[in-house]
Amino acid sequence: MARIIIKTDIYNKDYKTDCEFYTDVLIKNGVPMSAIIEEDASGFTKENALLSCKIADERRLTISKALIVCKSFHARRCLMCYQLAFPKTEIKVVPVDVYNVTRDNWYKHDYGIDRVMGELSRCGNQFVDEVKEYMK
Repeated sequence: MARIIIKTDIYNKDYKTDCEFYTDVLIKNGVPMSAIIEEDASGFTKENALLSCKIADERRLTISKALIVCKSFHARRCLMCYQLAFPKTEIKVVPVDVYNVTRDNWYKHDYGIDRVMGELSRCGNQFVDEVKEYMK
C-alpha cells in the first residue's frame, strides 16, 4: 500500500521568509547547504533577481545557465527580472500550475483573472525605466 505524504508533515517549521522555506525544501531533498546560496533580503521578484546578481558578483560566480521554477502565471515577469539581472545567462523557466490556475482555465474564474492580469500589469509598470534606458 502506498503511503500518502502530506507536505505539511515534512515542511512544518515556522518559516519567516520564502528563502527560509525553499532552503528547507532543498536540504530535505538532499541538496547540501554548501550548494545553496541564500538571498533573503528582497521583498519582490525584481529585487530578488538584482540582489541575487549582487551576491553572485560578490562571490565571483559566473552563472552561464539557470533554471527558474515559478508559478506559471508569474513566469513571464520572473523571466524578465532575471534576464535584466543576468543578461549573459541562458535562462530556462519551469512553470508550475498552482491554485488551480492554468493556461486553459485562468480566465474562467475571478482568482485566475486577478492573478494573470495582475502579473501582466506588473510586467508593464515594473520595467518602464529599463525599457526607456534601453531605447536611448
